[in-house]
Amino acid sequence: MPAVRQDAWTQEEDLLLSDIVLRHIREGSTQLRAFEEAGKRMNRTAAACGFRWNSYVRKQYASEIEAAKKERKERKQLAQDSGRAAEEGQQAEVTLFDAIRILQQLAEKSRHENGQLSASRRGTEEWKTKYEALLQKYLEEKEKHEELQKEYSALLSIMEKARQLAEQD
Repeated sequence: MPAVRQDAWTQEEDLLLSDIVLRHIREGSTQLRAFEEAGKRMNRTAAACGFRWNSYVRKQYASEIEAAKKERKERKQLAQDSGRAAEEGQQAEVTLFDAIRILQQLAEKSRHENGQLSASRRGTEEWKTKYEALLQKYLEEKEKHEELQKEYSALLSIMEKARQLAEQD
């Protein structure tokens, strides 16, 4: 039975979808595979994940997508360089210091991406708090409005009765 959902996407699901797709981009995988993985993890269809990514989420992660593509290109280049050296029967000239430098660069990129993610989450929490405050205020005003509607209806009823009594006299 295919996984089908018709409910709205949550921010957490958008975040999970973006994490999965960006990881697949970095690792050189396809977005289709990312959508399949996301669909399985969120009990949605791959098509629904792809549509959500392309219609909404992707626009919010333009810089992260470019960074992931750049990282994928760097990984591919490093792998090609190592492969070429191995094919030529040479030892790869990657020293321990080169490896440490590469790992430090990757760690720095990861910290930067995590910082952006944390800032995004903080922003999301701020908006959520504002939304909840506005919703509470709306509900209070709605209750006041309904009470005024009842009072207005009662006033009209009294006025109608007064008119009818005036006509009888």
